[in-house]
Amino acid sequence: MDHQAFLDLAEARMPYGKYAGRRLVDLPEPYVVWLANQGFPKGKLGDQLRCVYEIKVNGLEYLFAPLR
Repeated sequence: MDHQAFLDLAEARMPYGKYAGRRLVDLPEPYVVWLANQGFPKGKLGDQLRCVYEIKVNGLEYLFAPLR
């Protein structure tokens, strides 16, 4: 993941649903796991949610702390 994609991910927000408006990186892990089991949407949002999933299940959320 390049630097700009990482910064974009840190600012990306959930566009719909119960967590609309919340940063993707701040979504609860159980919700992100549920999304993974349901299938991520297509396009940029799906790619970003896949990254968030990998970050959360691997315990790397601390990477976003300086960007909050």
